[in-house]
Amino acid sequence: MPPPLPELVVPAISPTQRLVELPAVRLVDAQSGEAPRLPTSLRVALRGDTLCVRFDGRDEGVVATYRNRDENLWEEDVFEVFLAPVDPPHLYFEFEVNPLGTLFDARVDSPNLVRAGMKVDTSWDCAGLSATVRRREGKWSAALSIPLRELVDPIPRRWRANFYRVDRGSPSGAGDEFSAWSPILRQPADFHETERFGVLRFGDE
Repeated sequence: MPPPLPELVVPAISPTQRLVELPAVRLVDAQSGEAPRLPTSLRVALRGDTLCVRFDGRDEGVVATYRNRDENLWEEDVFEVFLAPVDPPHLYFEFEVNPLGTLFDARVDSPNLVRAGMKVDTSWDCAGLSATVRRREGKWSAALSIPLRELVDPIPRRWRANFYRVDRGSPSGAGDEFSAWSPILRQPADFHETERFGVLRFGDE
């Protein structure tokens, strides 16, 4: 039996409160559910109607060349957020940021809840989407701000979601690594496996 889906209560924060002050959860290896070689911490909060997501990941070397919005960021190092305002998640939104601060956003219609038959609309842009990236020796971080009313209105209090990281190799030759908040538990790990999306709850609902 697969493990239960993770759930996360998303706190509301003030305009001046920093995400780094919140407790973090750890991503796991997307394929096995075990601890990954490169640890990544995740923090999620709600500031007004904006979902704030922060990733902090250890790194052994940046692999990033894409500088144009909606390029294939997943082919290199990237942090990713998948958000579904409906359950089952036949509609969800995909957000990515790479170490250069380049953004990807798309609307995904998945009538069969699997990759087969899904339609990815990269022409959709989330107005107000932003990200701040910081790179340091042995680490990179990204903080995304996602205006939820650009996704759906009214904003539901319960979402299906997953958070991912792709690391494309390292100088040590360790190879690619795929991390997730809710592990896919399959090889290869398909990030569009919606049945493995976890649950976000806003407030105490």
